[in-house]
This record gives sequence, C-alpha cells and structure tokens, in this order.
Amino acid sequence: MNSAFASWQFWAVLSAMFAALTAIFAKVGIENINSDFATLIRTVVILLVLAGIVVATGQFQNPGEISGKTYGFLVLSGLATGASWLCYFRALKLGNAAQVAPIDKLSVVLVAVFGVVFLGERLSGANWLGVALIAAGAVLVAYRV
Repeated sequence: MNSAFASWQFWAVLSAMFAALTAIFAKVGIENINSDFATLIRTVVILLVLAGIVVATGQFQNPGEISGKTYGFLVLSGLATGASWLCYFRALKLGNAAQVAPIDKLSVVLVAVFGVVFLGERLSGANWLGVALIAAGAVLVAYRV
C-alpha cells in the first residue's frame, strides 16, 4: 500500500474535504425538506454504501466474536453520531453553512479536552495553543457583524 494511503494525515485531510462537501451539499439538499427526514435519507445512503464496501472488500466480521464492551461503545458512538447529524442538519436548515460548519468543528476542541480528561492523552503547550486558536477561529468565522 502506498505510504500516503497508510497515513492518518491523508485520511484526515480527506475527511475534512468530505465534511466540507457535506455541509454544502446538505445546505442545498435540505432547502425544501424537513431536516430530520433529510438526515434519514443521508443515513440510508451511508448504510448502503458502507455495506457495499464491507462486502466488496471482504471486511465482514462475525458479530458473535465482538465483545460486549466494543458493542456498547459503538452503540454509544452511533447514538452520538445520530444526535450530531440531527442537530447539524437542523442548524443548516436554520443558518448559513459558512457559520454552522465552524461551530460544528468546535468538536475538535471538545475532542482535545475529552481526550485529556477521559483517555489520559497529553497535549503540549503548542497543542493547547492550537486548540485555543481553533476555538477562536470557529467563533470568529461564525460571528455575524
């Protein structure tokens, strides 16, 4: 596998790019539809695409071999994802994509804080400065004069 495809940075940049496109496509897509129903359509599409990827790449795993702890945390993650998507689409329905998306990305700040508090991760002074700049930048981009 090419080293770029094996790096977390490559996939993180793609994630950011697709997240940006998500905001733009969703803003146009929810123009004449209820935001919760739009989220349902998006979720069905994701489910079908992921099922196809898992089957096509032979990544299916025996569900009986997965631990209860893994199931529990994946269910919690799924619930958090669903809540996030519902809130995000509702915010997009009511606000401008260029303002909603930066506030949504305050999740980066929260992940840093939660990672330190709950996972015992450590951030350097420079890392904390970056977190503070992300927070300030998100607020400034979302702020309407």
